[in-house]
Amino acid sequence: MYMDINFEYYKIFYYVAKYKNITKAATALGSSQPNVTRIIKLLEAQLDCRLFVREPRGLSLTGEGEMLYAHIETACRQLLRVQEKIGEQEMPGSGVIEIGATETALHLFLFDAMRDFKLKYPGIRVKVHNHSTPEILRYLAAGRLDFAVITAPFETPGSFWAEDLHHFREVPVGGTQYQYLRDTNVDRAALAQCPWVGLGRGTATYDFYKHFFTTLGMEVELDMEVATFDLMLPLLLNNFGIGFIPESLALPLFQEKKLVQIPVDFEMPLRAIRLVLDRRQHKSTAADTFCQYLKSRRTPETEQRTSGE
Repeated sequence: MYMDINFEYYKIFYYVAKYKNITKAATALGSSQPNVTRIIKLLEAQLDCRLFVREPRGLSLTGEGEMLYAHIETACRQLLRVQEKIGEQEMPGSGVIEIGATETALHLFLFDAMRDFKLKYPGIRVKVHNHSTPEILRYLAAGRLDFAVITAPFETPGSFWAEDLHHFREVPVGGTQYQYLRDTNVDRAALAQCPWVGLGRGTATYDFYKHFFTTLGMEVELDMEVATFDLMLPLLLNNFGIGFIPESLALPLFQEKKLVQIPVDFEMPLRAIRLVLDRRQHKSTAADTFCQYLKSRRTPETEQRTSGE
């Protein structure tokens, strides 16, 4: 039987399910605890089932509650974001942007850009979601992000649009224990026998280097896999193995003699930090402002490469 249930009921259910707490949900909604409790009871009555179970640490969803939340979570989030974006149109220089970024993109390009952007547009808030490239692309496709700034290469759906913001090369490095490799051209067979540290399975970087080593005729397995670049660098500094890091980040560590560069007989490929958008999604004024600002930060070399592609 069809039931005409007020969307506001679903919205309140969404917040209660999200926070697992009536008081927190009421605060987020700008409502009162009794009103939120009343609406949940009305919704349960209309659906003829219990949606929540009260536990010592808060509320938990019943099976029916889990089913309902799974269906309305994305819809509620997108509707709330659209409402927010419509409101932003009337207030230039304000709003909230949600972006996905890989750690390499953050360190090589985005941190400096965000700092200067915030000085220019203090009224615009930026929320950064730091995940692997595949995870970020999934969140972008689900409408949970305004855009992404991630490390290429990667495969994108046909609805996505991408543009290079920054190009970089990575270099093979090791800790001070690998000093003996610095003055010799290490052949590929010897290099393959070294312990390797790198970003693990499920990251675009892992897939990239797996393919790269194959083209060189090398069989390389990581001895230590990490989820983020911030975990990788300490392992290299503490001599757990050798690995690739961006040249611009490695140079200060070479000068401080904390890392050594390992000469190799092959050229390292060019990689890119890329801006990615989903054409199907509406872009707010704030998000468009930040996108245009990021494009303006491209180096002349990157602009030349991008326009020549």
